[in-house]
Amino acid sequence: MSFFITSENPGQGANLGGLEGADAHCDNLAAAAGVTGKTWRAYLSSSAEDARDRIGSGPWYNAAGVKVSDDVEALHSEDNGLSKAASLNERGEVVNGRGDDPNRHDILTGSGLDGRLEGSACADWTSGGEGSAMVGHHDRTGGGANPTSWNAAHPSRGCSLADLQGTGGDGLFYCFATD
Repeated sequence: MSFFITSENPGQGANLGGLEGADAHCDNLAAAAGVTGKTWRAYLSSSAEDARDRIGSGPWYNAAGVKVSDDVEALHSEDNGLSKAASLNERGEVVNGRGDDPNRHDILTGSGLDGRLEGSACADWTSGGEGSAMVGHHDRTGGGANPTSWNAAHPSRGCSLADLQGTGGDGLFYCFATD
């Protein structure tokens, strides 16, 4: 496994403790699932770093061993293998999408279609209240300017967990192994 969606939010909405806190959450979840010896990075853009530059060069595989992308360029194209069935959490479980209860398909990214910062990313992932962050749809369906985008469907309503849940999310994010 070198790619997963977090199974849970660390507990403060989009206040993830910055990129460092988000990376630590990825590492902790992977370790709890028995995957050690890898360097994990959250697919999140901030004012200091773009998501596409944080995640290594690929290829990436989900918990079931299915390749989701060969490299960064393929990941940010229509040639990626991301879908509801392939975008599993660290335990190999399918994450609820549109039509499921509860809907958890809004995945935090702070990124545009190209994997670069778009918007304020909830004050660089330190705000659990005011602000907004770009989200993608892991199930590749829904509303927004780019409803089928895994990383840039629409901005969140706010940065609190209640705001993220109010539009079909749960404060989850993507994790990639850089090695």
